Amino acid sequence: MLHGAVLRMLAMLDRHRLWHVPGAGREIFLTFDDGPEPEVTPRVLDMLAAHGAKATFFCLGRNAEQHPQLPARARAEGHAIGHHTWDHADAWRMSSRAFFRSVLQGAAQLEGALFRPPYGHLGRGHARVLGRRFNVAMWDVMGGDFRPGRSAQACARHVLRNVRAGSIIVLHDNRKSAACLLGALPLILTGLRKKGFSCVPLSSVVMNRPPR
Repeated sequence: MLHGAVLRMLAMLDRHRLWHVPGAGREIFLTFDDGPEPEVTPRVLDMLAAHGAKATFFCLGRNAEQHPQLPARARAEGHAIGHHTWDHADAWRMSSRAFFRSVLQGAAQLEGALFRPPYGHLGRGHARVLGRRFNVAMWDVMGGDFRPGRSAQACARHVLRNVRAGSIIVLHDNRKSAACLLGALPLILTGLRKKGFSCVPLSSVVMNRPPR
């Protein structure tokens, strides 16, 4: 996993991707990848509502096609929706043509300018091309809820130790991560509030930041 100093260096060198939001005051940006999943996403939305928090959901196009009511609910409740390719395509393990096809198929399903590549994998050429059309959002805090054996307490503790103003935090509303995520999220939301942070959607900062 990339650590804070490395991420800050990448943010300075890579202007085609958003790793952290400077000048965000006490705002931070919770994001959820890989959904929507009917067994997980509604419970995440309920927890966010209970804490008055807003987030960004980077959805797989194929999941959104199967469960369109979930992105619709998230939007209606004030959350942002981004796309995460159609089928979790890995840019490092396939041709550029196939990868871009999955990106565009996911974008057509979900619309909007927010995009996150699966695994964070992009080549420099990919980032340059995608940055012309989309706001490519990365992260500076990875919760690790997908790791086998990861406890909810360890996940929450890691997030709360590493968060700073303007942080983009990654969690996963998929089945693999569900047990850890659903235990960790209330701890994270409570801890963020105690630290004086407010959770807002990425759309609140990228709407005035056109793709490059």
